[in-house]
Amino acid sequence: MNNPIRRIAHLDMDAFYASVELLRYPELLGKAVVIGGRSVHQPVMREDGTREFAKLRDYVGRGVITTSTYEARALGVFSAMGMMKAAQLAPEAVLLPVDFDSYRHYSRLFKKAVASIAPLIEDRGIDEIYIDLSEHDEETRALATRIKTAVSEATGLSCSIGVAPNKLLAKICSDLEKPNGLTIIGMDDVSMRIWPLPARKINGIGPKAAEKLTTLGILTVGDLAKADAGLLQDHFGRSYSAWLGNVAQGIDDRPVSTSSEPKSISRETTFERDLHARQDREKLSGIFTSLCARVADDLHRKGYVGRTIGIKLRYADFSTVTRDVTLASSTADAATIRQAAGECLRRVPLEQRLRLLGVRVGALSKPGSMDDMQEEIQGELFLAQPSDDRA
Repeated sequence: MNNPIRRIAHLDMDAFYASVELLRYPELLGKAVVIGGRSVHQPVMREDGTREFAKLRDYVGRGVITTSTYEARALGVFSAMGMMKAAQLAPEAVLLPVDFDSYRHYSRLFKKAVASIAPLIEDRGIDEIYIDLSEHDEETRALATRIKTAVSEATGLSCSIGVAPNKLLAKICSDLEKPNGLTIIGMDDVSMRIWPLPARKINGIGPKAAEKLTTLGILTVGDLAKADAGLLQDHFGRSYSAWLGNVAQGIDDRPVSTSSEPKSISRETTFERDLHARQDREKLSGIFTSLCARVADDLHRKGYVGRTIGIKLRYADFSTVTRDVTLASSTADAATIRQAAGECLRRVPLEQRLRLLGVRVGALSKPGSMDDMQEEIQGELFLAQPSDDRA
């Protein structure tokens, strides 16, 4: 029996957070709206029944943009941009506070709607999923359209879908006709539809790699596909250059992973002002301990233990470092997490001021599972080793 032709869809909700807010405030449709910042005032109802909204020009303090409507994006305001810079570009944009409870509610709704039609889903976050459509007999465009309709009926929101032979191409395609788009390609379409795109459109080519490619005269995916393999290896190393060569040809063998098990649990916080490791030691220590306690609480609440403890630091210049350590056995104990995270912290430079601190626990398992018991046995064996060769 022949294996079915792979049909992988990537579904991305259109400007998700902003779109949820527009359901709540329909009078903002068609306007530049920004969501994010700290301590943003809720809209106020006037006596005439209309609402008064905060404006970006009036925002004071630290913070970044969480998301923006397409009208705000047209003015140059995008997610992760600093609030002060965004205010210069779009001072009259409406500013709304973040409401993650509402976004999670609509996330559950759209995923449930998709699962009722195509249950083989890989959850990639609050607003995007991969869907394996390979086993469905229905024609691709009709099936994808049915999924889009189901999402719209369940949430009142639009989504964009890309369908391709693999996850790499599907993700690229879902962004080609936003908003409310539907793009379907096969491997024969790669040279026509994918090669003209900027190389940075490939998920996995970050800003630094894109900048290095540009210095080599490699601007598009097509340029990358035709680049000399030796040149790429000289500048990017054997592993990454081999990956670049494959993805430029549209090759990606990754399966759609339908497991809902989380890979890690983390907590992080961005400070109101940059903190210094020595001058603000007491404050940083309290924040650090609180993050470890909150991660431990999350582990207990979700029923996990973890073996890899890590930290994340973002400096005042926005550069970021991470460190982690693997324990002999898994844990969900706050004190143990704090001690291991502290070891990681001692391995990073602390001369610069800090703007963000995070703690992560990975290599998760369920207490009493085979993985957990195996780790416990290995830990006991490790601890039981004699300190020298004496009998």
